[in-house]
Amino acid sequence: MRDIAEVPAVEVITTAAVHLMSAAAVKCGLAADEDADELKDLDEARKLITALAGFVTAAAPEIGSQHAGPLRDGLKSLQLAFREASPFPDAPGAGPGEKFTGPVYG
Repeated sequence: MRDIAEVPAVEVITTAAVHLMSAAAVKCGLAADEDADELKDLDEARKLITALAGFVTAAAPEIGSQHAGPLRDGLKSLQLAFREASPFPDAPGAGPGEKFTGPVYG
């Protein structure tokens, strides 16, 4: 196991973002398992996506577009998946994390 002092900041940041993305995907019902629908929890997904949006927005200038671009793409996909999974979709601009990213359209 590498000592944390040897791990570049960009790696720590992207790893944390991927963990948030993975958890949000499961909570949106996107798990690959047969019980994906049972794991869906949109209230929890909203919290995770909003945290991810704030995190990515704050980190983007520090990690550069090469790393931030894919994170933003993943975030947008989660925001759209949340909207599709919701029985009463939020208006554009009112969805999870959109206060940080602006409105997300399909």
